[in-house]
Amino acid sequence: EVQLVESGGGLVQAGGSLRLSCAASGFTSDDYAIGWFRQAPGKEREGVSCISSRDGSTYYADSVKGRFTISSDNAKNTVYLQMNSLKPEDTAVYYCNARVNLATDYWGQGTQVTVSS
Repeated sequence: EVQLVESGGGLVQAGGSLRLSCAASGFTSDDYAIGWFRQAPGKEREGVSCISSRDGSTYYADSVKGRFTISSDNAKNTVYLQMNSLKPEDTAVYYCNARVNLATDYWGQGTQVTVSS
């Protein structure tokens, strides 16, 4: 069973940076994608970024392009989300997601990111 554990959230001032980590375990397939989602109070959960194990291709929501970078460290089985130039509207709970074989989703418990102005 796939297990995902997020860490790295916290409180920062606008313009600051954070790096989120998603530690993954239990994969039995090489066909998966790891994504970051976020949900602010009163808003729907939205996709932020993802990376594919097939070719390493990445995706970024328009709202974070140029500010966020997704990367992976295969030796540590960890995916990172480097967040720079943070804005108050980035405040949300950030969730790590794994989609295996384009079919099954696994979710972490989330980590809180708060950006103050």
